[in-house]
Amino acid sequence: MTGQPDQAAAGPADDGQPIFHVEKLYLKDFSFESPSAPDIFLEQLEPQIQFNLDSNSTQKSDVHHEVVLHCTVKVAAEERVLFLVELSYAGLFLIRNIPQQHLPPLLAVECPGILFPYARQMVSSVVLEGGFRPFVIDPINFAALYQQKLAQQTPGQVAP
Repeated sequence: MTGQPDQAAAGPADDGQPIFHVEKLYLKDFSFESPSAPDIFLEQLEPQIQFNLDSNSTQKSDVHHEVVLHCTVKVAAEERVLFLVELSYAGLFLIRNIPQQHLPPLLAVECPGILFPYARQMVSSVVLEGGFRPFVIDPINFAALYQQKLAQQTPGQVAP
């Protein structure tokens, strides 16, 4: 025993090399509602689907960033909500020695890409448990979404 901190417990060493590490993935907020059940199970309905997805990041320390993927799925028919899912799935990422210009795409593309499969699975599972057919969200191209946001910015605006 040397009296020095355990390297694994302290996290990756700072030897100047770029580090991108997933510290923790976690459910931040989750809601499922089916206000018209069980009546809607007895009817043949043509549902309309509203799907929204967004992400945001917050710097928590010099080297830690929280990225939250927000997902809302609302399925309604004939003015009645069949189900509503609201999910915020998050990750805490250790990012060290990454050039500043590479940070926005890392936080807006790579981090949500890591979170998305977990969020998609949770949505599909809870919809199935709610008595509905599984709701499968198609793959998302976060790089294309990031490029769209960049294209919509006015000159001088900071990258998302």
